[in-house]
Amino acid sequence: MPEGPTPADHKAAARGKAKVAVLISGGGSNMAALLYASRLPDCAYEIVLVASNNPEAGGLALAKAEGVPTFALPHQGMARADHDAAMDAAIRAAGAEYIALAGYMRILTAEFVDKWQGRMLNIHPSLLPKYPGLHTHERALAAGDSHAGCSVHVVTATLDEGPLLGQCAVAVAAGDSAETLAARVLFAEHQLYARCLGAYVARWRDPAWLIAQVRQRALAQPEAEESVSHGMACFGIRGGKKFAYVSANHHGDDRTAVLVKISGVDEQATWIEQDAARYYRPAYFGADWLGVRLDLADTDWATVGDWLAHSWREVAPKRLTTLHDAAEQR
Repeated sequence: MPEGPTPADHKAAARGKAKVAVLISGGGSNMAALLYASRLPDCAYEIVLVASNNPEAGGLALAKAEGVPTFALPHQGMARADHDAAMDAAIRAAGAEYIALAGYMRILTAEFVDKWQGRMLNIHPSLLPKYPGLHTHERALAAGDSHAGCSVHVVTATLDEGPLLGQCAVAVAAGDSAETLAARVLFAEHQLYARCLGAYVARWRDPAWLIAQVRQRALAQPEAEESVSHGMACFGIRGGKKFAYVSANHHGDDRTAVLVKISGVDEQATWIEQDAARYYRPAYFGADWLGVRLDLADTDWATVGDWLAHSWREVAPKRLTTLHDAAEQR
């Protein structure tokens, strides 16, 4: 199972910038671009570790000079899984919540990728899905493409096929060689990666993104529909009761949360006692509703889906719950 941030990670993220480890194998120019972008006052992340499978990687010296902790472990003579496990241990010891691959020339095991599912990004020098893998510039030139470019994507177990977060096109000039084209694409990479990484790690602060995640899961419930009530997005059963609201700084409380239907005051008190930072009694909703915060940097969206399904069941008519249960048993 993927491992999420710990409670300590969540508290640290709530106080400030997301913590990122950067993995490199060479000169580290993309790492440097990420590092210097992180020094800007409005950047959402900080670099807490630069790690490499190559102790001679030039980027390690740059990171050390800038005061960033480094870790190097050559992979020669080690089983791939053992090397990945050692890298994972160093990354976690540094307190990283995300990984940015920046010229890390190792294919990661599926186990490593699973542990960092949704929290590891990569930059690739082509306009994916064109030209995954190596020799991207040579392939673009051989195909007669008018543009090359770069892509930032979420890492999955399939090489260079994770969800795209951003792309930047670079025109192919007359007389370009693979080397001259690569040099211009690298400039684009330096601009694109920091922007995509910053936006990705800041999603949990963006009410629009959070509402979209709730919407996807709420509308998956049988006969669910969306409307607006008291300035909040809300979800109910067609022609029936509401089962969820999304509160975004409602009444100036500086929280983004989903409000779900529960059994009553005892259940509400139990959840709040268990985690008062995450759960609360929403104003004007009474004891049979619970606020579940979405803006704490460590939201488990599967759990949010479970909350919405439970809340839907609290208000759904018996005809719907019976049909739903029958469908689930098939």
